[in-house]
Amino acid sequence: MPKTFRENLREELDYQDMKVKELAVATGIPKPTLDCYLSARQVIPPADIAVKIAQALNVSVEYLVTGKDEKSKSPIFSQINPETKSILTDLDSIPQNIQKTIKNLIHQTAESLQN
Repeated sequence: MPKTFRENLREELDYQDMKVKELAVATGIPKPTLDCYLSARQVIPPADIAVKIAQALNVSVEYLVTGKDEKSKSPIFSQINPETKSILTDLDSIPQNIQKTIKNLIHQTAESLQN
């Protein structure tokens, strides 16, 4: 049985170790409204609100609604541990020029550990 919006939102908040209050601040959506989306009543937000929530969590609306998205379909991405997924998600939000610097640092570190 597919997971509900409520279940996917709760799992993502737990995964990111984010409180509902923090999500409220990040989205500008009142905490009581977010609590409704997380309650047993399973209220689903309108599309514009779902987009704000997804953007604040750096996930797709599709993921919040269905539990699936294009990233999760990648066999390589699905094999990566949660901490590494979190790092990759953060890295994806960093400008390309800074990503190059980080990439070089990671490669240099990996090479030095192999020697």
